[in-house]
Amino acid sequence: MNNEIPVYVFFGFMDSGKTSLIHETLFENQFASEMSNILIIACEDGDVEYDEAELASIGAKLVMIEEEEDFTGAKLKELDAVYHPEAVFIEYNGTWEVAPLYEADGPEDWTIVQALCTVDGTTFEMYMLNMRTMMAEQMHRADVVIINRCTDDTPKAKFRANVKSINRPAQIVYERTDGTIDDREEELPFDINADEIEIADADYALWFMDCMDHPKKYDGKTVSFLGLVYNPTDGTGRMKPGTFVPGRFAMTCCVEDIQFLGMKCKYKDSANMRHKSWIHLKARVKNEFAKEYRGKGPVLYPVSVEQADKPEDELVYFS
Repeated sequence: MNNEIPVYVFFGFMDSGKTSLIHETLFENQFASEMSNILIIACEDGDVEYDEAELASIGAKLVMIEEEEDFTGAKLKELDAVYHPEAVFIEYNGTWEVAPLYEADGPEDWTIVQALCTVDGTTFEMYMLNMRTMMAEQMHRADVVIINRCTDDTPKAKFRANVKSINRPAQIVYERTDGTIDDREEELPFDINADEIEIADADYALWFMDCMDHPKKYDGKTVSFLGLVYNPTDGTGRMKPGTFVPGRFAMTCCVEDIQFLGMKCKYKDSANMRHKSWIHLKARVKNEFAKEYRGKGPVLYPVSVEQADKPEDELVYFS
């Protein structure tokens, strides 16, 4: 029986730092000390190039696959037969579709154990504005998203909301230009210490992601926002008595990716909450168990509920 061969995939656009990350993993994190035969499959040439003599010193070999149509299961099987690797690093081309990588009928014992995506913090906002679909595809499969070249002015909270809207479970790492990890607390566009945290439409998506990721931070706090009521009575998706879900529809990258961002709300008069009506909700947040969250999460307890007019733009955005 063959041993499982771990495969590590590195996503990201050209010059986002993929090659540097692989080099750091092999030489600075001592990964190569545990392996004697590592295969690196590089699918594009960036500004940083591999030193094949240096790679040879740790038993690593480099193979280029520069055309998307050449990245096939048959090609991977061929490389496996030639090199017999103990581990495989794939530096994937940032302009290629991601699905074929996971669908390729490659060697049976090759198993993707981790996917990382590097993002240049200096161009993140521009790319998300102009190439959001491509960015989303890069980050969607990643276990870890590394946002590098960060500065003191990097809007970390906004970046995290964008990443989490695409890939909720992803771990996010912020790396400074000198290679150190930026672990400063993320700045938010609202005052979390206010007696009442007023969430503007422009900040709703960011607040929702932050609250879902860090419910303890909001435990016991009072928030207010304009929300759309989810409370169907037709039997499909019907809520339990005493509960409804206020929220907003958010656009991630295109119309096809619009999603409803709502939180469980416990309210004794929920039966009178008209489905798809608009309300101004002021509520206290409690971090408690809810089966909808499969664990603890933010549950809203209304302080006041007022009917509201539909806003000019019903959507909120991760920007």
